[in-house]
Amino acid sequence: MPVNCSSCEQRRAVLRRPKTGHSLCKDCFFHAFEEEIHHTIISAKLFIPGEKVGIGASGGKDSTVLAHVMKVLNERYGYGLDLILISVDEGISGYRDDSLETVKRNQMQYELPLKIISYQELYGWTMDQIVKKVGLKNNCTFCGVFRRQALDRGALMLGVNKICTDDIAETVLMNFLRGDIARLRRCTAITTGSEGAIPRCKPLKYAYEKEIVLYAYFKKLDYFSTECIYSPNAYRGHARAFLKDLESLRPSSIMDIIHSGENLSVKEDVKMPTQGICTRCGYISSQSLCKACVLLEGLNRGLPKLGIGKHHKLHQKLISQEPLSEHEERRLKAVDF
Repeated sequence: MPVNCSSCEQRRAVLRRPKTGHSLCKDCFFHAFEEEIHHTIISAKLFIPGEKVGIGASGGKDSTVLAHVMKVLNERYGYGLDLILISVDEGISGYRDDSLETVKRNQMQYELPLKIISYQELYGWTMDQIVKKVGLKNNCTFCGVFRRQALDRGALMLGVNKICTDDIAETVLMNFLRGDIARLRRCTAITTGSEGAIPRCKPLKYAYEKEIVLYAYFKKLDYFSTECIYSPNAYRGHARAFLKDLESLRPSSIMDIIHSGENLSVKEDVKMPTQGICTRCGYISSQSLCKACVLLEGLNRGLPKLGIGKHHKLHQKLISQEPLSEHEERRLKAVDF
């Protein structure tokens, strides 16, 4: 039996909100979804008028919704922000080249400038080349580290003050599973600034994943939905699948995970890593060499396992350009395909 919208009470409801249980028509759902994100932005004081804000644009559903909503709210409420899309080209044939076409269409649809920065340009390697060297087991480690730094470097080139991103629940769960307390405490913050050169903020932090899907669907947003060809065995992919299963049983499960991370308490005598600066590239790092430089060194020296696992004892050798022993080289050349 058709049900009227519980908000306007005039139009037919087309959905039942997972977050509140209210039956809403499309227009009332759009308004409620956008107003809640506006409330998040204002209450957390995410932006200052006049700031240049980069939006991480992958062409996927979440980043497309983020770009669309930021454009709408910036105009509706006069945030006074200079918005720009920043996309990273990892160099994955048959995947990233297609998703970048979606980003380029988004650029025209939202009339926002776009900067595309590539791994080839920054590191001299594409992910296709990296996978040939390291295999499929650990390739996502390289991509995740390089992508984070690439987004920051692209933002620095553009003089961006802050970067908007959309990934949080997966990151929180992964840090839970790894027992990485330091990153867990940082990643749950709505604005993080200690892990990168530029503060990152998360306007969609309290949005339900199902509602992001519904918003994209009913708005008919143009997004790319194919999974990365190298991700079937990715750690993040398993976390994402687990979260989807949880949310299908209990829509609030993602928010519960985020709130758990926020409320985590750590004993006072627990030693936390301190952030410093990479001695080679100047990027923020808790070690003398940042993860990206270690991974890149391993690739360039034909030692693909150098950045996988804990090899901090070798960092000083890398810094001083000392040759590795035969045993060290043999161990680091082994590749898991």
